[in-house]
Amino acid sequence: MHSNKFAYKLAISVVFMALLAGVGGCGKKDAANKDVIRIGSVSPLTGPQTHIGKDNENGARLAVEEINAGGLVLGGKKVTLELFGEDDQAEPKTATIVAQKLVDAGVVAVIGHLNSGTTIPASKIYHDAGIPQISPSATAVAYTAQGYQTAYRVMANDAQQGKALGQYAVARMGARKIAIVDDRTAYGQGLADEFEKAAKAAGGEIVAREFTNDRATDFSAILTSIKGKTPELIFFAGMDPQGGPMAKQMKSLGLTAKLLGGDGLQNVNFVKLAGSDAEGVVASSPGLPIDSMPGGPEFRKRFEAKYGVIQVYAPYAYDAVYALVDAMKRADSAQPAKVLAELPKTDLKGVSGPIRFDAKGDTTGGAITLYEVKGGAWQVLETVK
Repeated sequence: MHSNKFAYKLAISVVFMALLAGVGGCGKKDAANKDVIRIGSVSPLTGPQTHIGKDNENGARLAVEEINAGGLVLGGKKVTLELFGEDDQAEPKTATIVAQKLVDAGVVAVIGHLNSGTTIPASKIYHDAGIPQISPSATAVAYTAQGYQTAYRVMANDAQQGKALGQYAVARMGARKIAIVDDRTAYGQGLADEFEKAAKAAGGEIVAREFTNDRATDFSAILTSIKGKTPELIFFAGMDPQGGPMAKQMKSLGLTAKLLGGDGLQNVNFVKLAGSDAEGVVASSPGLPIDSMPGGPEFRKRFEAKYGVIQVYAPYAYDAVYALVDAMKRADSAQPAKVLAELPKTDLKGVSGPIRFDAKGDTTGGAITLYEVKGGAWQVLETVK
């Protein structure tokens, strides 16, 4: 009798566990049947570059909201996109942690990262997981030079931008003696290297090459050293949280050299940080000015009504989402392998212009626009191709 009671209890326990397992299985099945497609978006959402990071995320979010409102059907089923925004704090180590988190969360693709220094280490994780990655703003040549079939970008790279800046510094700004400062990130160092090559080729002399980091705010020692070399132009390869204070310190130290920068400076926050000392600063940004972009004026209205002033990369984050979804539609699937098979065939009219990719995953468009701060705002100087 004792053994029978034990057997009965055991049988009841087995049935109960089976029921629990069945409930759990149904829960997973129900979640899967909701047809939610998870897409990652990664940028610095805290720290000195928060304003640019939110700009990227908001550009991607606007695209996701529009696509969901319009209705997306894949494999005969209506699906919903869900954007997972993550913060990599512009730190390479954090970027790899966040990348793995997104892979574990089951994202089918990632829009990001913002910085080259975070995009490059994260790209290996996405590559190993077979997940498409489209960066709206990482410009370092090294990102797509790794040979990963998962890595794409919708913005011109530093070889294109650095060349345009180097030539412009010498030919259009008349600089012969040039000092270079970079922030030692993958972006800053890569852009500075490309600028140096182009400036030398155009006949410029590099009288100083200094570096700082992407957390510094005091550049008095570097600038004092540079002042002794009497350059006509200082090229800074870095972001606006450093560029703004640098512009102010150049003036306070009596440096008469012009300040030139890349897309890291070309945003409204630089002007805010540098104040009146921003006047006359020149910087570039890959692509066309927003109002010259094919869909720029309309995008500006929609974006600014929801999120406020565009910083710099929002149109590219928006286009990156549409390029991804365009590949999904052609694949009739959100499965990463099927989407990756379609991405190289992309031929899309984006807000920023035509979106096509070369064999490396670089955008085939290569326009670079130069801007100058005049009257407290960035004004277009010219676009070079």
